Amino acid sequence: MRLFTAVYPSAEALAHLELALAGVGGASVADPGRGLRWVPPEQRHVTLVFHGEVPDGAVPDYVDALGDALADVPPFELALSGGGTFGGRTLWVGVAGSVDDLRRAGEVAQDAAVGASGLPAADRTSGRPHLTVARATARATVPAAAGRRRVDSARGGTRGPRGREADASPLVPWARALAVYRGPSWRVDAVHVVASRLGEGRSGGPLHEAVAEVPLAGAA
Repeated sequence: MRLFTAVYPSAEALAHLELALAGVGGASVADPGRGLRWVPPEQRHVTLVFHGEVPDGAVPDYVDALGDALADVPPFELALSGGGTFGGRTLWVGVAGSVDDLRRAGEVAQDAAVGASGLPAADRTSGRPHLTVARATARATVPAAAGRRRVDSARGGTRGPRGREADASPLVPWARALAVYRGPSWRVDAVHVVASRLGEGRSGGPLHEAVAEVPLAGAA
């Protein structure tokens, strides 16, 4: 199975973000058009560790090790804050609050995965922790970027194709609006281990299935 470990915002935090997105995008949130796909609100999460494909039999040992390790990590507060795009292809919302505690939980999860069962474990909190909101396909960005290349060429511009493609992305207006976004805080008192089945979810996206919910210290 394809596995990751994550924390999930509260229902209040997710609802607040949805209202903010609707205020920016209006009808296009419900009908984004060809080449754009919104991550369903119930699947929006902050990844701690991405494991990739792992054998089913190794997961129980990892969950047990994760439970033991998180027994020393107390609950903490987070809030969704800011936003941007990765290369014009992924729209994300940032994380504020006790980010150091979030990173500690990610390190603990990574150590538990590698040490207990030898699972692959790519830490996703050491850089820029984030929640993915939407994705754009190359089809949604390349045509506009191609037009931008012609303009740049006529002007003698030297911007690289990746930069032009990012600027032309339909996700840019949302990214600009989310740059000043700040949502309500929520208390993180558990870490979730989740299986992801590619292509089996809504609109051809992944289907997420909960494997385990592991409480933090004192939250059991």
